[in-house]
Amino acid sequence: MCLGIPGQILEYVDDQNDIATVEVSGVRRNINVGLVRPDGIGPGDWVLVHVGFAMSKIDELEAQETLTMLRQLGDS
Repeated sequence: MCLGIPGQILEYVDDQNDIATVEVSGVRRNINVGLVRPDGIGPGDWVLVHVGFAMSKIDELEAQETLTMLRQLGDS
């Protein structure tokens, strides 16, 4: 089982190597977006992040719902 955390793409920092800065719950980090780049992603788009890789593109509603669920799990 893996846990994908929603993150929003802010910018590409290394276009040739598919590295983008993504914000995940207020924390910015560089991740590899090569797996989802063919889906037409760019700044402002949401992706599911797992161990430094964007695994899939998601819409903003799904991202917000997932973040809410994760926060509720942390409150338990």
